[in-house]
This record gives sequence, structure tokens and C-alpha cells, in this order.
Amino acid sequence: MIDFLELNNDQRREKVNSDQRFATLQQAQQKAKTYRGSLVWHTVSGVEHLMRSYYDSSGARRQKVKGRRSPETEKHKADWEAARESARETLAARQEQMERQSAINRVLRLGRVPFLTARIIRALDNAGLLGAGIRIAGTNAIYAYEAAAGVFVDPGITTTEDIDLLMDARQSLRIVADDQVEDGTLINLLRKVDKSFERSKSTFRAVNRDGYLVDLIKPIARPAWKQDRDAVGKSDDELVAAGIEGLAWLESAPPFEAIAIDEKGGPLRMVAPDPRFFAAHKLWVSRRADREPIKRRRDFAQAEAVAQLTATYFEHLPFKATAMQALPKAVFESAKLMFAR
Repeated sequence: MIDFLELNNDQRREKVNSDQRFATLQQAQQKAKTYRGSLVWHTVSGVEHLMRSYYDSSGARRQKVKGRRSPETEKHKADWEAARESARETLAARQEQMERQSAINRVLRLGRVPFLTARIIRALDNAGLLGAGIRIAGTNAIYAYEAAAGVFVDPGITTTEDIDLLMDARQSLRIVADDQVEDGTLINLLRKVDKSFERSKSTFRAVNRDGYLVDLIKPIARPAWKQDRDAVGKSDDELVAAGIEGLAWLESAPPFEAIAIDEKGGPLRMVAPDPRFFAAHKLWVSRRADREPIKRRRDFAQAEAVAQLTATYFEHLPFKATAMQALPKAVFESAKLMFAR
């Protein structure tokens, strides 16, 4: 059996506080977003009208007339401005509260997710892609599982200098307008995080000046001639997802959401594949003859750790055939022993 380092009482308490404060911060952010734009008086042919300016979901600037100037529209404008100011004040207070909580998280060493990785995941979340066409796969998914379980796994199996983004080719993906990302492309979203990101010779991969890798991956199309979606946006240097065998199981797996904490103490939302599917897939990968031996051993260690974590802490996720029908029977049967408590 693998020994997990469980959070102590202080860490548990502050992890709960952090999750709750992050939830209220997200609510304040969403409320503040509803007041983007302006509400101003606009004169047309000598008559004043109340004009609402805003941006729609496609990023286009829109204007809507709310009515001629009158006691009712004046009251509407005053109420709207008061509500906007209140939303801004609430957001500022929640942000300050979160900064204090992040400092506590650092002291208690709750932070696990590398900072650049966390910034990329937050950018995906803010752009409306996380959990809506893109999930965190590969090694970084383990941070979601351990955060939900309230444990730390061996850092030797989580340390990595890359991130795998699993793209669901069945869904329509679009970056929301708030991010004002040029061309609505994933590569430009990454450049908002770190301007040194460039697409490599392998068109599914972006790399920054420090050698950090971002891979966009998807299941191999079935049948092979089927034209699946393979990119978020359209540009000459946009990332084009690489089709990889076995990823259809992760694509079909239920989503697993958790609030993890980055190495600077800040919380972030993570969406990964169900840990049962992650472990079974990693075990299958570890037994592939075409996999490098050193990577096979690491794959197996990750599979074993996630399986035992799931069996120990996620009693609501039993490894049963009825819940794992997306897995081939042989893959399911070979992984079953790993989930024995």
C-alpha cells in the first residue's frame, strides 16, 4: 500500500477556508462582469436617450437604447451605477481576503500546483474552455485528485515541466470575449500568460523560453477518415491537437472537478478526467511496448497512486464495471486489482 501524507488539522481548516473564500470570490467576479460597459445619456436629434453599451459573447460592441430621459430612466441609471459600485467594492474586498488567505496557505505549505501551470489553467477557466471542451490530463491531473482527497502524494510522481490539455473533439470550443484574445486562438491565450510561448515544429505543442511545454491532445478519430475538430481557433500558428490512442476513454470519462492550490498559495479550479479512468489509462500506457522504459515505470507509479487514493478516499467512486463501461473489458480487468483496499 502507498502511504499518503494527509493534511494536518491546521492545513485542513485552511483548505476549507480557502475553498469557501475562492467560491465567494468567483461569485463576486461574475457579478462584477455583468456591469461591464457603460450606461450614458446620448442625444439624438436633440432628444436625450439612455444608452447601454456592452460586449456580446462574440466580442462585438453592442448598444441598446433603454428609453428617453425621464424620471424612470434617471432612476434606472442611478440604481445601475450604485449597484455597479457595490459590485466593485465587494470584489475588491473579496480579492483582499483571498490575498490574506493565500499568505496563510503559503505558510502552511498547502501550495502544490506550479505557478506557471496554475496561470495557464486559470486562463483556460477565464476563457470558458476549462471543463467545456478542454480538461487537464497527464501528470497535472493528480493535483486535482490529491486536493479533493486532502492528501499529498509523492512529489516524485507529480513533478513535471509540461501540461497536457485534453481536447474533446466532439464539442464546439470558443474563447469567450472577455479575454479579448486575438483570433480567439489557444496559442494567443497562452501568450497572454507568457508572451514567449511559440508553436514548436510539432504543431500540437507550444513551448516558452524556459522550455515549458503545452501539448494539445485528443483521441484518434474513429474511423480514421472522420474529420474531427482539432483546434480551438484559426490562425497560421494555432495549435493543432495530436490524435493519441486510448484518449477516447478519458474523453468519455465523467469530469472530476476540484479546487487545488498553487505554489504561491492561490486557489484554482481544476477539471480532469475521473480518477478511475485516469489510473486505468495510465496502467495501460505503462504496459505498452512502444513506451520508453523510464516513462513506463513513472506511468505505473502514477496509476498505482491514483488508484489507491481513489479506493481509500473516494468511496463514492467504486471501480465497478457498471460505472466503467467506456473502458475496454481487458483494460478494466487488468486495472481492477489496483483498486483493492
